[in-house]
Amino acid sequence: MKRIIYISHDQLNARYGALKTANPKDDLIVLVESQRMLKPEFGSKVRLYFLLSSAAHFVKELEDYGYTVIYQKSATTVDGLKEVLKKYPKLPIIAATPSSFRLKQSLSDLGVTFVENDFFLTPAKVFTQWASSQKSYLMESFYRTQRIRLNILVEKGKPVGGAWNFDKENRSPLPKGYKFPPYLQHKADEIDNQIARQLGIKPISDFATSRAGAKKVLKNFLDNHFAHFGPYEDAMTTDNWSLHHSLLSPYLNNGLLHPSEVIDAAVKRFEKGDIPIASAEGFIRQIIGWREYVNGMYWHLGQDYKELNHLNAKRKLLPLFEDADKTQMNCIKSNLQDINARGWVHHIPRLMLLSNLALITGTNPQEFLSWMRRVFIDATDWVMVPNVIGMGVHADNGVMMTKPYAAGGAYISKMSNYCKGCLYDPKLRTGDNACPFTTLYWDFLDRNQEEFAGNHRMAQQLFGIKRLKDLPEVKKRAKEVLAGLDNGLI
Repeated sequence: MKRIIYISHDQLNARYGALKTANPKDDLIVLVESQRMLKPEFGSKVRLYFLLSSAAHFVKELEDYGYTVIYQKSATTVDGLKEVLKKYPKLPIIAATPSSFRLKQSLSDLGVTFVENDFFLTPAKVFTQWASSQKSYLMESFYRTQRIRLNILVEKGKPVGGAWNFDKENRSPLPKGYKFPPYLQHKADEIDNQIARQLGIKPISDFATSRAGAKKVLKNFLDNHFAHFGPYEDAMTTDNWSLHHSLLSPYLNNGLLHPSEVIDAAVKRFEKGDIPIASAEGFIRQIIGWREYVNGMYWHLGQDYKELNHLNAKRKLLPLFEDADKTQMNCIKSNLQDINARGWVHHIPRLMLLSNLALITGTNPQEFLSWMRRVFIDATDWVMVPNVIGMGVHADNGVMMTKPYAAGGAYISKMSNYCKGCLYDPKLRTGDNACPFTTLYWDFLDRNQEEFAGNHRMAQQLFGIKRLKDLPEVKKRAKEVLAGLDNGLI
């Protein structure tokens, strides 16, 4: 052996990163399962099942290719690599640049040599060039630059379909009686069963844990969901946990799928002519726009960004986040039950329900970030830090998003069926059965009038406060709601 190649649990692809130039005759492959990964504060058992089983399948795949692989279990990643170095003391270690500041620093301190992390479509230098030329970091600006740079849905420098963005067409609630295709289920193999037994849970059949399974998910999306993805992208319902979403983020984020193959497959499918441009553009924007933008911003904004708390939010994490039975809000309870079952809900519940609730209750950003990082199977530092600190709870003073994503019950009622049969009425802001979102939305705006006074995008909302004749009653009810949430009774 001539060198050690370290592979993290989110770089599981033999064609990219440090494995791109690997040779079974010369390279010893090492993965490390640290004790930190097994602690509850790192991740739920559902998330851990996905990460560990995916890694175990990848190890087998590499061994089938003829590689010598060590799956080291140690207190930390660095300790694991040191254990391997005791057996192979003269071998240099290389790795693809890690996806978090913390791991990059610890590996750098150990003397690991980094090769470019090509699990994204945008090299760090390219993103830095874009960001350095901007007065504000508008994702839409970055996205249009990406479309041209990557030559995706572009003809002679113009956007296919006549517009860069069809987001306005992608905000429809589900029609009554809407029918979805059957869920794609994944049968557990012996590796899955072994990992599940170790964790004391049943295998999660909603997500694949191998590259072959991930490719099936991609095909299922393109065949059965792609055409309808756009219109109902923002919809929420108790009738279906995944709607027409691709479910590809877990595999993109752990390396089983690469964004280039997903984009290539989506464009090829669109070119057949039966996929609406709004669906194609909306899906492609999530990957070459938002996903790449968030990763770029994570590194550009720096390691201290995750500690920001501009709104000085101090409330401890609400009990309902740890126990779905601690709330009577149908929308929150339903999504927490889905998260507990499979570690996933789509981006609108994450933003407009979970993050919205943390925002308008004044929940501490770092406590909420830690929870989000823990419960979702597609979570990783680069994903969650910008999404939560910047977009979710507006803790960065508008560096990423020019306005906070606060909303009342009216939005939830419009975009979902959660309000039907719920104890709380989204139309009411006062009274015992007033929707907590509606009450707290107005209270949040009132509490932060001075903060948002100069924000032109908040002018309409702030003007609405002045027309509230019952603002004193709203503020009184808000105190009751916050106390109830703190005690797990609302």
